[in-house]
Amino acid sequence: MAAADTAVAEETTTAGKGMVEGAAAGATPAKGTTTAGDPAVAWEAEAEPTVTEEATVDTAAEATAATAGTSTAGTTDAAQPPTATTGASRPTEATPTRAREEATTVAARSQAASEPALQVPPAEWPPRPAHARPPADEVDPADDTAAEIASALRRLRSAIAGSAYPLVLASAEDARQVSAALLAQLDDYLLPRLARLDAPLLVVVGGSTGAGKSTLVNSFVRVPVSPAGVLRPTTRTPVLVCNPADMQWFRRGDLLPGLTRTAEASADPRSLQIVAAPALAPGLAFLDAPDIDSVVDENRTLAAQLLAAADLWLFVTTASRYADAVPWELLQTARFRGTVTALVLDRVPPEAAEEVTAHLLEMLSIHGLGTAPLFVLPETEVDRHGLLPELVTAPLRAWFARIATDAATRAAVVRQTLDGALAALVPAVEGLAAAADEQVTTADALDDRVRAAYRAGRRTVAQGVQDGRLLRGEVLARWQEFIGTGELLRTLEARVGRMRDRIVAAFTGRPQPGRELRSAIEANLVTLLRGAAADAAEAAYTGWQAHPAGAALLEPSLGRPSPDLPERAERLVRDWQRGVLELIRQQAGHKRATARGAAYAVNATGLLVMIGVFASTAFIPTGAEVAVAGGTTVAAQKVLEAVFGDQAIRTLATRAREDLISRTDALLDAEAARYADRLIAAGITADPGKDLRDAAALVEYTRAKAELTGGTGLTLPGVSE
Repeated sequence: MAAADTAVAEETTTAGKGMVEGAAAGATPAKGTTTAGDPAVAWEAEAEPTVTEEATVDTAAEATAATAGTSTAGTTDAAQPPTATTGASRPTEATPTRAREEATTVAARSQAASEPALQVPPAEWPPRPAHARPPADEVDPADDTAAEIASALRRLRSAIAGSAYPLVLASAEDARQVSAALLAQLDDYLLPRLARLDAPLLVVVGGSTGAGKSTLVNSFVRVPVSPAGVLRPTTRTPVLVCNPADMQWFRRGDLLPGLTRTAEASADPRSLQIVAAPALAPGLAFLDAPDIDSVVDENRTLAAQLLAAADLWLFVTTASRYADAVPWELLQTARFRGTVTALVLDRVPPEAAEEVTAHLLEMLSIHGLGTAPLFVLPETEVDRHGLLPELVTAPLRAWFARIATDAATRAAVVRQTLDGALAALVPAVEGLAAAADEQVTTADALDDRVRAAYRAGRRTVAQGVQDGRLLRGEVLARWQEFIGTGELLRTLEARVGRMRDRIVAAFTGRPQPGRELRSAIEANLVTLLRGAAADAAEAAYTGWQAHPAGAALLEPSLGRPSPDLPERAERLVRDWQRGVLELIRQQAGHKRATARGAAYAVNATGLLVMIGVFASTAFIPTGAEVAVAGGTTVAAQKVLEAVFGDQAIRTLATRAREDLISRTDALLDAEAARYADRLIAAGITADPGKDLRDAAALVEYTRAKAELTGGTGLTLPGVSE
């Protein structure tokens, strides 16, 4: 830092080194006191007039009083009040002594009487580099737990990244945005900062469009490193300015790793221009961020990301824009995260300085930011390089110089912001957990609708199997033919009879009645299954369509059975019929009269068992439907009972029915799985809410254990010192 700046920082009086809070109306600087540095001069060789201690005190006091009457047109603001002047000085109407007294009065009014001020001890000289490790006897015990906090944060990051919000719900979009913001803050700031608590302090300069952020940064280093102008937005690519000794830390990319480092201005909004400025003290860097209310969405997103990576947020606004809604939303976010914040009220007309400052202080107090330092910069001219007069920015530069050169204050700022950011994770993650729970609850509700639809389909099949409806039509006709012609009794005779029937059928060209009955049973069963599947698919589709989350997952094919359902249903019935025959063979194999039972036709027995499955009596149907063949049925039943036994044949029918129901349930479950697959593909996990809460609880535990702030709040250097 230049010699004069150091003198101002260390030796000025209260009026000279305090925060300028709107000097008395009409006070203007004397001619010749607003000269700005020339950027053409090499930074290393930048020189300023040598002054004595007495001269420094008087000059600084006069400069403080002078700031109230000058105009700051670092950048042209479309919303600038008509009374603002941007090209000429106002006439002097007050003496330096009176101006100094009034400036001191206004500055003192802006600081609460009860607010304690941090007394910063003399800075270490030469200052320790920001990236240098402190001696062993100065290491804070909290450093020992930094690795533990980082481990907990990595677990939390994994939980956040693994939580999806694919279902269309009111909370989903907010949850996705919060997740992205938390992941960015973890990667951009928390994890890198925990890895290096002694890294340089990053001050992100943010604010509204045209507030003069770039002009202020340029004036700090006395060189136009960040573009400023009347076109909006001016700052499209963030610019980071730091001391050459700190360049390596920022070039490494640990902080804000998603931004590409560059040494020159770039049109790529995802790049970060890094500029070395010897005028800045080591341990402090300024990052000029895009406008928080930019008309370009990408700029607003980037501005929010950069603010989340700040150790200290310097918010810049103007007398005409300080009450805008967008800045206050971000100020509230900074307060919620615990980010250390300071404010600059720029371009304040002298006649409105006291009123505007008082109103802004009142708003800060209402929003819980009453202790945030406030710097008031009056309207003033800029030089031909677009820089503010050094005397205007001197109090602010001195304030930052004290923070930069004092390791204790710098560390306190970092730990305060870090602790606040960690504490803010718990409620933010709880919101994500609630949204994740809602996703799971909604997925379960959608799944229940599908299950209900296909449960109805299974009931339809079960009722159709038992209520006799399958014995009507073709099955009944073939059954009567099978019984009425004596086919049943003949097929229950020895193999010679079966062979005779085959020969007759071959010569006459007429199929065997038993085969026709089996085909009729198969056709009726397939029809029943297809109808149940179609009704279930339609009901499930309608159920999902009634819910926004379900409607977003639907596709037309889900409203009808799978294209291959008819083939699978036919295969199911054939497999079931073969299973019935296998049951009969197993049952016959357990009888003493195995040789005699083997002489009877297994196929005929199987048909009889199948008919029994479709009867409510669990055996051969009775009543009008089989009246024609009633006598023959009884005779056939007696034959089967003689071979297998009464209970055995009923057991066969029961087992055959259970096997059929089991197979049809599996078929319908496979159809219902098409809906479940949509939920699985969407990324709904078992219990993401619990994972998020557990990870957040671990972070909070390690944060409390670390005691980063030592249990006391941070008080920055005040304006009354």
